[in-house]
Amino acid sequence: MPFLGKDWRSPGWSWKKTDDGWKRIIFYGHELEDNNKEIDLKALCSDNKENVFVGEVCELASTKRKKDLYNNNTKSQFVFTDKWIYVQKGSTKERHGYCTLGEALNRLDFSSAIQDLSRFNYVAKLFQLIARSQLRNLSGAAQKNYFNILEKIVRKVLDDHYNPRLVKDLLQDLSSTLHSLAIHVGRCVLVGNVNIWLCRLKTIHEWKQQLNNLHIPKQICNGVSFNELPLHTQNDILCKLSDACDIINLGQATPTLQSLSESSILWKKLCHFHFSDKQFCKNLVLSKSDHVDWKLMYFTLRKHYPMREQYGDTLHFCKHCSILFWQDRHLTLLLKDCGHPCTAIDPDSCLMPISPQHFIELFQF
Repeated sequence: MPFLGKDWRSPGWSWKKTDDGWKRIIFYGHELEDNNKEIDLKALCSDNKENVFVGEVCELASTKRKKDLYNNNTKSQFVFTDKWIYVQKGSTKERHGYCTLGEALNRLDFSSAIQDLSRFNYVAKLFQLIARSQLRNLSGAAQKNYFNILEKIVRKVLDDHYNPRLVKDLLQDLSSTLHSLAIHVGRCVLVGNVNIWLCRLKTIHEWKQQLNNLHIPKQICNGVSFNELPLHTQNDILCKLSDACDIINLGQATPTLQSLSESSILWKKLCHFHFSDKQFCKNLVLSKSDHVDWKLMYFTLRKHYPMREQYGDTLHFCKHCSILFWQDRHLTLLLKDCGHPCTAIDPDSCLMPISPQHFIELFQF
């Protein structure tokens, strides 16, 4: 296994001169991070039955567990902030190997993307899909980076109160997957010590509790409140929502909003936004008066067909260069920068937005 550190070369062993001669110093966890601080061997060599002596080096089973937990909590040593990566699906004379999902997760700057509200939902949905089916296909470094970014996502929700429902669903799917892998399937499909995964499962449970206990304070507004807006303006705002749960929750605020949220025209627009006319014909739902019950129609169609995904900003893929990248909309408008070193005559014609599901399919060989 190659040495992974701040320097690609192994720093070698560290030695300490004692009265009995030179003795090797053993480092654990934070000692490596704190520039080779010394560790007291006498503290390790106790009468504990867990101690395992190998020559002059005494290794404690409990110390190893602490080291494993430390490695789980330590941030990735290599942090990439690439705006684009080359997606290679096979070996050629010029390039050998291929790009994996874990490599894309490590190299693309997802940590900065979650700070942008237009990209937050996209990253959270992508992480939810990875949690459902692709988690054990990631490398050890990619899994570690995945949980580091996930922690930042949870921190942002707790600090900014932004879209907690989406992150709750993400943590629920991840918890179910980890429980299945760590408890039922076993360690054969997991990278690393099973104790690390149990620790991660405990951390996810704590995050879920923090989100369930999240209290969003009431904002004090000195201007016009939502209830003071004209009815047609409130209705227009409801029509801009693409999530049925948001419409239902908003309808529980006031009796007026409850009446507007039950509008048949509102649910008809929502059905036409997410589904096609062909799908309507196969699942037509009529009320007692032989009229279409659009609200019931929406929830019926949602059981059979995927809903239309809508994101403020997504990753883009250049079909000419085979490059996956974040496109900065401001630079695109001001400098006419396509976001990557494209060699096409018309770069805009080669760009293709990538949905979270398409992102995962892009790395399936």
